Amino acid sequence: MSMPDLLAVRSFLLDLQQRITSAIAGVDGQPFVADHWQKAPGEPLQGSGITQILEQGQVFERAGCGFSQVRGSKLPPSATQHRPELAGAPFEAMGVSLVFHPRNPYVPTVHMNVRMLAATPASGEPVCWFGGGMDLTPYYGFDDDAVHFHQTCKDALAPFGDDKYPRFKQWCDEYFYLKHRDEQRGIGGIFFDDFQELGFERSFAMMSAVANAFLPAYLPIVERRKATPYGERERDFQLYRRGRYVEFNLVWDRGTHFGLQSGGRTESILMSMPPLASWSYQRPIPAGSPEEQLYKTFLARRDWV
Repeated sequence: MSMPDLLAVRSFLLDLQQRITSAIAGVDGQPFVADHWQKAPGEPLQGSGITQILEQGQVFERAGCGFSQVRGSKLPPSATQHRPELAGAPFEAMGVSLVFHPRNPYVPTVHMNVRMLAATPASGEPVCWFGGGMDLTPYYGFDDDAVHFHQTCKDALAPFGDDKYPRFKQWCDEYFYLKHRDEQRGIGGIFFDDFQELGFERSFAMMSAVANAFLPAYLPIVERRKATPYGERERDFQLYRRGRYVEFNLVWDRGTHFGLQSGGRTESILMSMPPLASWSYQRPIPAGSPEEQLYKTFLARRDWV
């Protein structure tokens, strides 16, 4: 494996964060607030980051996009479940993670994360791998939105092998699944983790291609749906479905677990939470309704492209 160039990864990720937040602020009309943070000496995790947050905007009720670069003396269990040989190894991790919760229920929530993790086992040879992807969580589904999102993901991965999109799509479907509900979180997208099979340079290039595809995948959907009229019924259903988002992130998400287990910055880790969400007991979904259509058509695993 070619030697990791951590400075190149850091430079790309910082630029990515700025490009994305600038574009989203342009759509919303409200700027992000940047919170620069540094872990205090003596904490189990050392490092720094930039959390950018937009709250109560015209288009986005909450949009968070964070960059972090941290170092620790011991990999947490969430990072070594597939690599037991690295248990206890010192590590460095950096990445950009975002979740955007729109105000209009017809605009889907979106998540994207790209990251690199480097560990140094007892042998002394550094091990570096990449992870990431993006997924879409609509409250009211539209075929053209789903097809566009998946086609953009597929096109981004095409230069790295025909196997990548179907493999990473299936991985995404299986990962963003609420086991306790027997329910998908949304319509999926692509997801990969522990990836190093192309060597450092090509694996980094693949991660970068996925990251660069985010704005072309998501912004056209926002522009199409942001002015769609809605009422209390749609808003109520949006908040109910956001509850599922909260459940997944707290119960199943490896990124959340990694951050909390490794002593990460809680405020930044939990910026993915929606500003409002609701739960109701055995909520009925009216037959033939658009809400039922979400469950039957859009939360069922299917090939969109």
